[in-house]
Amino acid sequence: MENPTVLSCPPGASGSLEDMLTAPVRLLGDTDRAAVERLLDLEPYTGAQVAERIAAAGLSRRRQDARIFGCGNRSELDALCWLGANLIPVHVGPAAVAAFADLIGSEGRICSSIVGDATAVLPLWERLCPAWGYARDVRECQPLLVADAPAPVTADPEVRLVRPDEVDLLYPASVAMYTEEVGVSPVIDGDTGYRDRVRDLIRSGRAYARFIDGQVVFKAELAVITRHTAQVQGVWTAPEWRGRGLATAGMAAVVRDALRRVAPTVTLYVNDFNEAARRVYAHCGFRRVGTFATVLF
Repeated sequence: MENPTVLSCPPGASGSLEDMLTAPVRLLGDTDRAAVERLLDLEPYTGAQVAERIAAAGLSRRRQDARIFGCGNRSELDALCWLGANLIPVHVGPAAVAAFADLIGSEGRICSSIVGDATAVLPLWERLCPAWGYARDVRECQPLLVADAPAPVTADPEVRLVRPDEVDLLYPASVAMYTEEVGVSPVIDGDTGYRDRVRDLIRSGRAYARFIDGQVVFKAELAVITRHTAQVQGVWTAPEWRGRGLATAGMAAVVRDALRRVAPTVTLYVNDFNEAARRVYAHCGFRRVGTFATVLF
């Protein structure tokens, strides 16, 4: 079992003064799984990325390429923070922000982004910035949206799950989407890892596309799946096909299939300045339930 990390952090306002003075921030392990799952159930959408990974491999660092820190006592956690390729705070209030930032900021940056609820991400970044320095981009307002019913528009019958033998068709569209969205190519250091990611999405029945003349004109994927939700990412329409309604009908098809086959809700987060995408999601029946923020390095 991992040993606790020495730092104190007050829990939520419901705790006693004694608890607020003594509750530690510590490295979590498998013995904390029940408490972690209870906390994640309080955040079915903002905690989805962490929930999926813990459901698959538990909390041991031997099985996760990450460390999971918690704030609170062993039976009732108040906040947690995932630190791996991404830094993801979950159910983190101001006091936990300070404690997590003090702990994480004491070592060099290893993550490529901070992502999650804006009320935790932005204060974390404010505290970590002096130690970590330059961020390539800070996206302060990304509406978090949810749909729990089929879209009120006609779904595109040509949007379907991508077959394993179509990875070479989907791969260029995935690279184009990532580069356009994030601002850097995912294959700048070689394409093996990203191609494997695309292949895994296809094999697990998470990748959707519409093909015209052997080319992908619309795509989306279920990047995260939990018992609460399926989180859509990677939504992209080929530039020459934009403005023709493909994205709206395509998203309607994705929502319909995900609700039928995968989870009781579909979620996603979108940059506030992407007005075209926000109109698509509104037409498909998504409603806003929160705000994400992302810091990219």
